[in-house]
Amino acid sequence: MSENFELKKIDGKARAGILKTQRGEVLTPVFMPVATRGAIRGAVGFDDLEKTESQICLGNTYHLYLRPGDDLVAKFGGLHKFMNWNKPILTDSGGFQVFSIQKKKITEEGVFFNSHIDGKRFYLDAEKSIDIQHNLGADIIMAFDECPPNVPNFHKIRRAVEKTTRWAKKSLEQHFKKFPREISQLERPQIFGIIQGGCFPVLRDQSMKEITNMDFDGFALGGLAVGETSEAMYKVLDEMVGKMPENKPRYLMGVGTPENLLEAVERGIDMFDCVLPMRNARHGTLYTWEGKIRLGNAKYKADEQVLCSKCKCEVCANKKLSRAYLHHLYRVEEELGKRYLTIHNIAFYQQLMQEVRKHILAGDYSEWKKEVLESWGK
Repeated sequence: MSENFELKKIDGKARAGILKTQRGEVLTPVFMPVATRGAIRGAVGFDDLEKTESQICLGNTYHLYLRPGDDLVAKFGGLHKFMNWNKPILTDSGGFQVFSIQKKKITEEGVFFNSHIDGKRFYLDAEKSIDIQHNLGADIIMAFDECPPNVPNFHKIRRAVEKTTRWAKKSLEQHFKKFPREISQLERPQIFGIIQGGCFPVLRDQSMKEITNMDFDGFALGGLAVGETSEAMYKVLDEMVGKMPENKPRYLMGVGTPENLLEAVERGIDMFDCVLPMRNARHGTLYTWEGKIRLGNAKYKADEQVLCSKCKCEVCANKKLSRAYLHHLYRVEEELGKRYLTIHNIAFYQQLMQEVRKHILAGDYSEWKKEVLESWGK
């Protein structure tokens, strides 16, 4: 096993492990809440995040580069001190956001783009992305990649794979200029490579071989959850996850629903991030052990139950707030409602992953997963 990842149990293909970082250990499988601009939307503070038993969170390189600026964050001692969060942080490379912008110019070296804030022109490449992430002080940083939309255009995806490989090499070189390879993985930021290829098996294989042959600390599957069906994503996972190195963490970027997480874990994924639970909470969609709740529906107007009787979160177990009250807050658009609902959804995801790990270690994950999905009507 590598120094940064200890595999504790394999049940079928599902894996329970320990991801070790310079700021402590993370039990896997793990879901990482997204603090896009250095904050969880919905007025959820990092003391709240701690109470949800979140182990690690994600910061967004693109947004933090534009505001407040990575140089300013560095002056404050990095994101941890800036946000007052002492647990590990992973930062993405900024690639996904940059390539999502309509007006941009992609070159062989990097990307010119206009800020969505004021239209100011910026340039981002592999070296710049790594330098920004170093300034942010993340514990896990991501190589710069091209994440094209999932379109049935073989040559467009092929060109993205080729750029991703070139930029991965440059990302590693830039990272190890500041943190030499001789430094322990537990005493420096770790860097993960990203595998692209869309839904083309031959391109996924090409990217897999090229990226996993490099000296990354972990590997991510990118270019999924960008418009394809869940079935198409699962097909890619079935084909690719088993080819990823067993002794390093496996990260599926930008995924997803509770069902997506359970299916991906069964295929061997260790790490997830997604804005979905927070965004859906703000729009009144809640996740419970009984299934999904759309809180704005009239049937909850006088419902005396808590959101989820099995949930251990502050909203359900501590404050014991009724669905009726939360329905009221949502309907009158109170910020307090967004806060409570976001806390619940994040906590539910953490409790879901805790149960996932427990059943992998017990050796009955597939049976348990099937029962859960059936109870949700899946």
